[in-house]
Amino acid sequence: MINQYLEIIESNSIKHISFDLWLTIIKSNPNFKPKRNIFFREYFKIDKTIEEVNLSVRKFDVLINNMNERTGFNVNVLEIYYLILNDLGKDISLIDKKEVENFIIESSEILYDNMPLLIDDNIHFKLKEIIENDISCNILSNTGFIEGLYLRKIIEYYDLSSFFLFQIYSDECGYSKPNNLIFQLMYDRINAHRIVQKSSLIHIGDNIISDYNGAINFGINAKLI
Repeated sequence: MINQYLEIIESNSIKHISFDLWLTIIKSNPNFKPKRNIFFREYFKIDKTIEEVNLSVRKFDVLINNMNERTGFNVNVLEIYYLILNDLGKDISLIDKKEVENFIIESSEILYDNMPLLIDDNIHFKLKEIIENDISCNILSNTGFIEGLYLRKIIEYYDLSSFFLFQIYSDECGYSKPNNLIFQLMYDRINAHRIVQKSSLIHIGDNIISDYNGAINFGINAKLI
């Protein structure tokens, strides 16, 4: 997939590339979600089968992603887990916010033990080539269960941080793609580093609604991968 990015720079018109994260830079480790869901079931003493837990988590994963895309705002991960707990028959009035926050922190260890995988083994070489063509880059990503705090650590783990001027995550700013406000935030951040016209900026991602349509509606170039 990264090879597609290099085609963009051949026109010499692009000065900055904004990258989506999931399925663009990284992809989920298949071991992570099953292990997290088992821990979730045990942590909250949920009296349901793991299959039922898996189905509930998946249901709200899809629902919240769709909601974020439709509203342009971000549903907090704390709220997501409360929705799942309620769906699985737990009385959420008895579950303290701190308990859910502690679960999120502890489950991050499962994430680090089952790191997301790079979408392309040659990504360092490809990004280096882009940077050497005087094209700057950023990450612009919607978040769900994994917040920006942890995604930044993943980027650091793979030694990718130096390739990006900045990273913007929906849970940190409150906006989700395709909302023009998150693209405007990105554009302002770019121009704080270097002046780039919208015609010289492209956003790359895998989601036609949030990445492609969002970028086009904001008035910048877009590429769907």
